[in-house]
Formats: sequence, C-alpha cells, structure tokens
Amino acid sequence: MSEQGKVAWKPNKRDAMFLAVIAVVILLLVLGTKERTTKPVPDDPVHQRVTKRATCLKCHGPDGARPQPPGHVRGGQCFQCHQQPAGWIGSRR
Repeated sequence: MSEQGKVAWKPNKRDAMFLAVIAVVILLLVLGTKERTTKPVPDDPVHQRVTKRATCLKCHGPDGARPQPPGHVRGGQCFQCHQQPAGWIGSRR
C-alpha cells in the first residue's frame, strides 16, 4: 500500500464517549471490590455478650449514649459488617 492510501485514525465524539463509558465501568468495578473498612466491635465485656440488634440499639440507637452516625445502614444485621471481638460469646454463623 502506498503512503497516500494510509489514513490516520482520528477519534471523534462517539469514540470519546465510548472510551469514557468503558473508563467509568472499570472504575466502578475497582471501587466496588475494595474491602469494607468498618470499625470492629470493641473488645470489652459489654460487647462480648451482645447477640441481638436490640441490645446494640440500647446504646447505638437514636436516644442512646453513642448513636449511629447519620447515613448509617438500618438493616439490622450489625455483625454482618462489624467484626466481633475475640472471645465473643454470641453465636457465630
């Protein structure tokens, strides 16, 4: 093929949008797979005996001594995110 027959590729708006969408998808996949960074349950006698959400909410409910921060998940499964202390008396899954 001669030098005159070669055409250089020039990206247009459609190509740029496609690359932007691919970059966003990759970013979401990377951010979605990072490990959770929740605080562990304190390792003290009070927290070692907690086995129910109702017990957690005595202190961490809206009127408790240390309420949950704004935006905290209200799912009711505290130990799904927060790691139990060593020697925890409650049932393990």
